[in-house]
Amino acid sequence: MGKQYRVFIDGQEGTTGLKIMERLEARPDLEILRIDEQRRKDAGERQKLIHSSDITFLCLPDDAAREAVKLAEGSNARIIDASTAHRTAAGWCYGFPELSKAHRERLGDSKRTTVPGCHASGMISLVYPLVAMGILPKDYPVVCHSITGYSGGGKKMIAQYEDENRPDYYKSPRQYALGLTHKHLPEMQRVCGLSFPPVFNPIVADFYSGMVVTVPVIARLLPCPITAKELWERLTNYYEGQHFVRVMPFQGEEVLTDKTLPASNLAGTNRMELFVCGNEEQILLCSRFDNLGKGASGAAVQCMNIMLGLEEATGLE
Repeated sequence: MGKQYRVFIDGQEGTTGLKIMERLEARPDLEILRIDEQRRKDAGERQKLIHSSDITFLCLPDDAAREAVKLAEGSNARIIDASTAHRTAAGWCYGFPELSKAHRERLGDSKRTTVPGCHASGMISLVYPLVAMGILPKDYPVVCHSITGYSGGGKKMIAQYEDENRPDYYKSPRQYALGLTHKHLPEMQRVCGLSFPPVFNPIVADFYSGMVVTVPVIARLLPCPITAKELWERLTNYYEGQHFVRVMPFQGEEVLTDKTLPASNLAGTNRMELFVCGNEEQILLCSRFDNLGKGASGAAVQCMNIMLGLEEATGLE
């Protein structure tokens, strides 16, 4: 057996922390440092475990994640933060290696990595390449719709949806963040280099995990004419060779389910599938993945693997 790395999950009792633990605990190359349940909020004990680790995952509320980073000062621990706290912070690496060669290289050297948000992962996977390739201008009025399973809301929302006495309207998809101030918006705008925040429409529905994020594009508003087929070709070339991100066949008819795009098909995986549909005037871009996988814990483990110089798919197949 090669080198064994010491890993601590600060916040291991939460949804993301539990999923990371599931993906790591059987790996012989890792030693999981565990905190006593009675001391999980003890700053001194947390600091000791952070300082003893090679990698510490932060699966905490934002303020607690910022506190944990301070606790890590003076240590050699490399931090992977799954909260919102550092997604637009200077000096932090954005943990989406498929976006560009520079993202992947920076991740390999990173001491401080922030894991993308689930909704943001889908939107950015579609919009970032189009901006980078000059297809989508930075001032384009981006609109994004996202439907997610209820596990994205954490333990509280999971309990609400699985309560046998829940309100009847929980059976229906429910739009939220209608004030257009969702916490993923700053991340979406900054990472994609957009001049303005997108109009973001998140929807939670009555299934456990999985999501589809959709971005419509109006061809006549683009600086250079491009058809849906041409855009698909450019996007396919952009992600060529990536292990976890795959651009699906154009229009996707042969890979759809009853000519529909269910949101839960990739649940339990770290894979992401991108779809391009439409015609010469209207183009529909869709990103399908697991909000608990490539949208959270899977992405965090993938980042860890790259940071440690391991094969990025280790423990994720």
